[in-house]
Amino acid sequence: MKTRKVYLGVAVALAAAIFFTEWLTRPEPTVELQPRGEDNLFSFVKSMEGTRPDGKVTIAPDDQLVVDAELPRMFDYYLAALGEKSLDEIRAEIERQLDQRLKPNAAAQAKQLLARYLDFKRDLITVEKDLQAGVAGNGIDAIKARLEAIRQSRLRFFSPEEVQAMFGLEDAYDRYNVEQYEIAQNKTLTDEQKKEKLAALDMAMPPELRKEQEAPLAVVKLEESVQQLRTNGASDDDVYRMRAAALTPEAAARLAEVDRDEAAWKSRISDYLAERSKLLNANTLDTERQSAIQQLRDSRFNQQEQMRLPAYE
Repeated sequence: MKTRKVYLGVAVALAAAIFFTEWLTRPEPTVELQPRGEDNLFSFVKSMEGTRPDGKVTIAPDDQLVVDAELPRMFDYYLAALGEKSLDEIRAEIERQLDQRLKPNAAAQAKQLLARYLDFKRDLITVEKDLQAGVAGNGIDAIKARLEAIRQSRLRFFSPEEVQAMFGLEDAYDRYNVEQYEIAQNKTLTDEQKKEKLAALDMAMPPELRKEQEAPLAVVKLEESVQQLRTNGASDDDVYRMRAAALTPEAAARLAEVDRDEAAWKSRISDYLAERSKLLNANTLDTERQSAIQQLRDSRFNQQEQMRLPAYE
């Protein structure tokens, strides 16, 4: 999960992301090695400065590697640095991280899985070229062909059990979207029949996928409760306890940080708008006013932040 500063209007969205992440990483009956602390920020390449590596790698009590969706998340986090680092450098860093996180036997298993994962990624390049040559467009047939080609590629490098463990939820989500699209586009069905089929599709959804779908709504409701709590005079500690009970203490702490950043952003915007108003009302030439306003922006905000200012001006 990459951790970056966020500002006004993102608390609910971030809460939803945190909720889903916390759900995905809830501890199974396995042993996690070297838990990632809040201050354990990472800087493998410049674009990753201040971020936290994805992938909560675990081992079973018998020191065997637990193969699950966390492993490809971890691998992909580092592979995103391709271009800033060579593939050999990235692979060496992943293996170093595995040695740090896991006991020798599990680390060796993870490295072997990494080698197959890299071969799988290379194979996908060939798969995509073949698809572009044989299947045109982005229609439902092209989407199905692409998903089937990816499935076959996975089976060339991983056992069916490994495929299910690493990509099962992703595949279920893809199938759900395809079936949903097919129902919506079926011109032989009435609107009422489409509603019935979509409802049946939702009912047949795997529990894990249903939980993923419902997570954002649950967090929206939580944040509505938080706002009501604040309206009634609740303290930051009261809000933290509510969030910690609904999510986790770690998620509540991160949301508290979001609240602080959001409050600081609002304060900066308020001060800026007050100074800008004075400049706009000054008895000066228009070019001088605009120059003074730009100097004010430059003194208060970096270039990325200035891109958001038109929404407040």
